[in-house]
Amino acid sequence: MNDDNDMLLQQFFSDAASQHIDDNGFTEQVMRRLPLRINWFNRLWTVSCIVAAVVLFTLLHGWELLTVQLEVLFRTLPTASLGKWLMMLVTVIGGLLIAGASEVISSERVRR
Repeated sequence: MNDDNDMLLQQFFSDAASQHIDDNGFTEQVMRRLPLRINWFNRLWTVSCIVAAVVLFTLLHGWELLTVQLEVLFRTLPTASLGKWLMMLVTVIGGLLIAGASEVISSERVRR
């Protein structure tokens, strides 16, 4: 029963996809313009966020906080158990892999 429904749906949508509605090139014009505006806005948003991060890092004395945290990390490193560091390393690498995979997937969607 399910296969019959699937075949009917595929036939219906293949017939609908093969139809062409004449719009004097309007659809093509819209599709050509759309990615340019999206890319321009994405670049502007990215630059704005980077500038805001640098300003906040400077205003909140980020270098001092970073050096203190690194000093604490390296002083306490020999006393920590291996299991905690291994779990933290796996978590960080997993997070980076997920972020990288989502970036690849989103870039593939933009290309289509």
